[in-house]
Amino acid sequence: MSAFLASLRPGLRASSTAALSARSFSNSAAHNAAKIMITGRLAAEPELVATSSGKEMLRYAVGSTYGSRENRTINWFRVNSFVNEGPQRDYLLGLPKGTLVFVEGDASMRQWEDNEGRRQSTLSILQRSIEVLKRPYTGPDNESGESQQE
Repeated sequence: MSAFLASLRPGLRASSTAALSARSFSNSAAHNAAKIMITGRLAAEPELVATSSGKEMLRYAVGSTYGSRENRTINWFRVNSFVNEGPQRDYLLGLPKGTLVFVEGDASMRQWEDNEGRRQSTLSILQRSIEVLKRPYTGPDNESGESQQE
């Protein structure tokens, strides 16, 4: 039996290598981009703002903590999202401050000169997907008396 399994190993290795090179996890086109995944809480309710070209976008900030309780640090990330008008946008605009979210997005560095002529840079994140992990506890006024989760 072991001779039989040994004869299958080269074929199994080749098929597993091919599977690793296939992009079965994504249905988007392959392109070079920096990706970022953030798990954290919304700093405030998402807001709808207009770009300089007049297109509407959602903007929100996510705070992600790390470190021990005594030495906890929070990283703040500003996220932009171009979501068409409809139920998805309304849902995102209705998320309250403190909602625990998982955000996947494209990351890029944006550079500009400030009023004093110094070069500044910031991390720009364009949301590709967002998942609500847990809504904040709203207290006993909540109909069920429990925190809401999605």
